[in-house]
Amino acid sequence: MLISCVAYQDGTKLGEIQIAQIPEYVSRPHCFVWVALSDPTADELAQMQKSFDLHPLAVEDALVGHQRPKVEEYGDSLFAVLHLIEPADGEYRVGELAIFAGAHYVLSARSRAQKGFSEVRSRCEREPKLLRQGPGFVLYALTDAVVDRYFPILEGLEDELDGIEQRIFAPEGVPRANIEALYALKQRLMVMKHAVTPLLEGVSNLSGARVPVLCTKITEYFRDIYDHLQRLNQTADSIRDTIATAISVNLSMVTLQENETMKRLAAYAALLAVPTMIAGIYGMNFEHMPELKWRYGYAISMLFMGAIDVCLYFRFKKAKWL
Repeated sequence: MLISCVAYQDGTKLGEIQIAQIPEYVSRPHCFVWVALSDPTADELAQMQKSFDLHPLAVEDALVGHQRPKVEEYGDSLFAVLHLIEPADGEYRVGELAIFAGAHYVLSARSRAQKGFSEVRSRCEREPKLLRQGPGFVLYALTDAVVDRYFPILEGLEDELDGIEQRIFAPEGVPRANIEALYALKQRLMVMKHAVTPLLEGVSNLSGARVPVLCTKITEYFRDIYDHLQRLNQTADSIRDTIATAISVNLSMVTLQENETMKRLAAYAALLAVPTMIAGIYGMNFEHMPELKWRYGYAISMLFMGAIDVCLYFRFKKAKWL
């Protein structure tokens, strides 16, 4: 679906144009056309390919989707794929933004994502001096907007991890529920890693020694995006390490709880073992047994068993087995 098709010249918006007018505007000096599509069909991409002379392999990637984040060069043009991550019902919905950028055009095709980029267009139009740099600056602005959307998602993951860590050490904590929550968190974190890590290499190529022609005058802007991606990647690695540590600590807490339970069971078994032993001895059917017919034998044996159990109880209490 076509969202907008706007022509710009020398950083100034000329206005909305029709698809059929694209060849007229892209042939003008210092002029470029910015087309935005949402969930494009094969016919729409074929029409854009004809209008902008897009590389067929790039068009195929945009049409098929489910691509790894990347930035590729096709002659004097660039093709970028970025993942769009949107929280939905405790999970992440992953869409894609395919960007075609040439000397006189920018085509952005958004797929499987709800939130658009109208604010990016507004930002670019408010900065005509930078927009005068052409499609390269639009490529930067779109990439920067996508990367900025990753920060609140990672912050949410960090907050969720802090909550799980508190539950691990809480007396009423449920170890199984904690493990399930940690693994679910790890799965969502890997979605972020798959969006950020591959993009590092692509963006570094736009700010390194060999820079494409479209980006030669704005390399410092792409370097800023690269720094943001580095921060995101390091934060994701830190969260991943903390999750692994939390899983180990949770398992250790389970082992400690089991040990405490075994100690209590052993202590109670010892308290029952002494009376059981004495009662078992006097329960044997021998005729000649000491104190068997003594008048105070029962009372003395009960007191003896109680005294031993009391002594054992306080010893186990002191040892923190009870």
